[in-house]
Amino acid sequence: MDFRLEKTISDSNARAGVITTDHGEIPTPIFMPVGTVGSVKAVHAHELRDDINAKIILGNTYHLYLRPGLEILHKAGGLHKFNSWDRPILTDSGGFQVFSLASNRKLHEEGAWFRSHIDGSKHLFTPEGVVDIERVIGADIMMALDECPPGTADYDYAKNSLGLTLRWLKRGWKRYQETEGLYGYRQAYFPIVQGCVYPDLRRESAKFIADLGADGNAIGGLAVGEPTEKMYEMIEIVNEILPTDKPRYLMGVGTPANILEAIDRGVDMMDCVMPTRNGRNGMIFTRHGIINLKNKKWADDFSPLDEGGPSIVDHEYSRAYLRHLFVSHEILGMQIASIHNLAFYLWLVTEARNHILAGDFKAWKEEMVVNVTRRL
Repeated sequence: MDFRLEKTISDSNARAGVITTDHGEIPTPIFMPVGTVGSVKAVHAHELRDDINAKIILGNTYHLYLRPGLEILHKAGGLHKFNSWDRPILTDSGGFQVFSLASNRKLHEEGAWFRSHIDGSKHLFTPEGVVDIERVIGADIMMALDECPPGTADYDYAKNSLGLTLRWLKRGWKRYQETEGLYGYRQAYFPIVQGCVYPDLRRESAKFIADLGADGNAIGGLAVGEPTEKMYEMIEIVNEILPTDKPRYLMGVGTPANILEAIDRGVDMMDCVMPTRNGRNGMIFTRHGIINLKNKKWADDFSPLDEGGPSIVDHEYSRAYLRHLFVSHEILGMQIASIHNLAFYLWLVTEARNHILAGDFKAWKEEMVVNVTRRL
């Protein structure tokens, strides 16, 4: 994997670049649709490519490991062939899913024991084992196994958690360097900065990871219950330390405003289930603000979802029609809303990139943050 920085600007830490993988180029900043079990919910691969123009999607190691399982994925030739996606894929390590199981998992130095949410069977994720699993899945970018503490964790818990994460990282990094991909292309491995909301822990983690020299680096453990301003503060602290010549991935974030603020602070890659999850519940993101389609006010509004917006569905379906689909519990409504929201998110980061290249990102961002947080 290669990262080429194309543009920085004087009044912001925002930057534009290009990540090159064996499955294609990814212009940054970029938003990555989440395809947890190998599919982005309610969206076909051709829609992701042609309508949404997604450059990279995510899969989740925990879910894919449990179902369909490693044997099926290996026989298929990896996730790219299994789900017919010929562009880059990133896989989370599954750590967040394991640790969110709470009562159904136990953490040890060896790794994380957990019980499957499907059938209750018992499994162990180790740093080395997760690398092996991600080799079988075949993602272009693999994430290290970490512990993600809650945003409200006290200092002692966060410190002990970080120590475990860094020890796991050493083991995972060693396994990564000792192994190769199974399908004839190179896989990158990103470590994850943790440390909750404590500046000294975040700095310690970022320094350790920067010294590792991986192809890229991730910032985890944010948007998990801490105040938004704390999230922004931690991003700033971490990005002062992470190398500028490697991509920075903010995991699981977030709203359109969160994404713009993260880009302003030097983040290159982001993902979140929000555009599809909220879309399935009738929330539409637009450049003018947020629409709750279940409100009666849209019942006779025959204007496009986002006037002049990025999604092809804007010009085919009105707000009134999409509201009708939701009220009628028609699956098509969820599909249209998901496609629209993903297209909007990809439009947003593309516009951010264009304004970085033009040198006027800061002024554009300040105006856009106001627009995208407005309730229509």
